[in-house]
Amino acid sequence: MSKLHIWKCLLLLFIKVDATSDFSFHNLPYGIFSTSDNAKRRIGVAIGDQILDLSVVKSLFQGPIISKHKDVFSQPTLNAFMALGYEAWREARRTLQMLLSDNESILRDDVSLQSRSVCAKSVEAELSRDYTDFYSSRDHATNVGIMFRGKENALMPNWLRLPVGYHGRASSVVVSGTPIRRPSGQMRPDPTKPPVFGPSNQLDIELEMRAFFVGGATQLGEPISIEKAHQHIFGMVLMNDWSARDIQAWEYVPLGPFLGKNFGTTISPWVVPMEALLPFVEPNPIQNPEPLKYLQHHDPYTFNINLFVSLKGTAQIGFKLFTFVYMYWTMKQQLAHHTVNGCNIRPGDLLASGTISGPDPESFGSMLELSWRGSKTIDLGGGETRTFLKDGDEIAISGYCQGDGYRVGFGSCTGVIIPSLQH
Repeated sequence: MSKLHIWKCLLLLFIKVDATSDFSFHNLPYGIFSTSDNAKRRIGVAIGDQILDLSVVKSLFQGPIISKHKDVFSQPTLNAFMALGYEAWREARRTLQMLLSDNESILRDDVSLQSRSVCAKSVEAELSRDYTDFYSSRDHATNVGIMFRGKENALMPNWLRLPVGYHGRASSVVVSGTPIRRPSGQMRPDPTKPPVFGPSNQLDIELEMRAFFVGGATQLGEPISIEKAHQHIFGMVLMNDWSARDIQAWEYVPLGPFLGKNFGTTISPWVVPMEALLPFVEPNPIQNPEPLKYLQHHDPYTFNINLFVSLKGTAQIGFKLFTFVYMYWTMKQQLAHHTVNGCNIRPGDLLASGTISGPDPESFGSMLELSWRGSKTIDLGGGETRTFLKDGDEIAISGYCQGDGYRVGFGSCTGVIIPSLQH
């Protein structure tokens, strides 16, 4: 398991968190971590540049639900905590806000407890049980459709009727900082000639903000209604769904993505709870035609999140891409559609938005769009250009919601491309 980075070991928890920190008191994201003197993986909460070890302070959770399930905070994954459900998540967050408040003396005045609960070394990924990727950005779907089918047939007939998605590969979901090996596969670069095998020449990124973990398991045959979908959405992470476009283009007909997508998916290690994001909710996009009844909801569940992507080449020169969340289908609609046929979910399942792109090149979320299928170059500055990724390139994604004097952020989601294995 790759490590994210080294965190400071401080005894004093009750300090002012920098206004530019992703992990403000308003955030309190969950993650899995270990320390130099304790290699056991357990649950922590980020606050500033520190981590609160919930396995140490679990006895302080006295609410009616968590008090009966304190051992979930000593588990090596978040799955058991996610399984407790919506009311338990809310109760835990209220307790954390109380414990970390300047007005509460339990942690503030107990230096010994602080020394055992706040010193952390490394953060790891909360790996998913199952992984489903959607295709929910209208601008991205339109751009890709124009490239491959022309303007008249850019969107397939079903796209405006349902959240299109496919089942991904959970085993290749990795934590930020894990190198990504260039995949090899079968491609057909010249449609007049037979396919060839070799390393992908069109390795790409996919900026996916709205990747979310679900909780509160359901039984096979039991759909989740749109009205109750929010009770199963635990929190969000950043995601880079690496894509080999040349492999994908040859294989995707008729059953969709396969080897062009399952070789690596990078996520940020901190899971930001939905309650931390609710202050940044905005009206949902207007959907025309109106979706079927099981997909209809009018309460806002679209989030205003600032997103940044940087690409560093061999000369360490990069560009930045700024965008907001441009999504046609909401997370509630994705989850309701995913389960409407009776597909069951399990705590820890991961659902992703698909590539986020806006209406203009400055808001495109993939190199496929930025280079328009390789037909034009992307200027990185200093004489460097790209159409798709080269070996040694590093992609870093970050994002945050901006509050009044604070941020609710996601940390970093990074990966560097290493050469393919020779065949």
